Amino acid sequence: MAVFTPSCATQELDVLPFAEAVIPTADCGYDTAAWLYAPTTFLPYRYVLGRRCQNPLICIGINPSTADPSRLDPTLQSVERIAKNNGFDGFVMMNVYPQRATVPTDLDKDCNQRLHEENLAAFRHVFSLCGGTPTVWAGWGTLIEKRPYLFDCLRDLIAVGEEYGARWVSFGTRSKAGHPHHPLYLRSDSPMEEFSMEDYLNVRP
Repeated sequence: MAVFTPSCATQELDVLPFAEAVIPTADCGYDTAAWLYAPTTFLPYRYVLGRRCQNPLICIGINPSTADPSRLDPTLQSVERIAKNNGFDGFVMMNVYPQRATVPTDLDKDCNQRLHEENLAAFRHVFSLCGGTPTVWAGWGTLIEKRPYLFDCLRDLIAVGEEYGARWVSFGTRSKAGHPHHPLYLRSDSPMEEFSMEDYLNVRP
């Protein structure tokens, strides 16, 4: 997997709104009919990466790394296998916070509220494409503890999910603190379980 270390905080960047970021360019270099990818070129943040399909498994991690449509990293390869083995016709990968960083400790020290709001716009867009009840995989693992603001971002994300009647699921053993398992190193035949977001949030600070 390629390494990406942010050169600056995202507050120093000119953040591209999701509505613009999702529009493919003529030279984007991937099949826009098959892939949903925003921004459509490599930038220090990523709102969404997944296959265009009718019944996707929407996986939520903490933050994106270097993957793009031409190069899925091991985590996304695992997500795709598990989605297929559980009857979904594709996957969509999104994140609690959209800043790219190979090491989560390199994330912004403080939440970039504008970037967060554009990330929420991406969630609304993806949920609206599902047509029915979105199935959302809680897959952030213990990494959510890396920054205090990540829980606040998650709560906003959950609220968006409620607008669309999202169904939350998880795969694998949960941590002692109740965090859902990260997709990496999961068996392809891992069973899908219902994930009570209400119970999860009730024991959070």
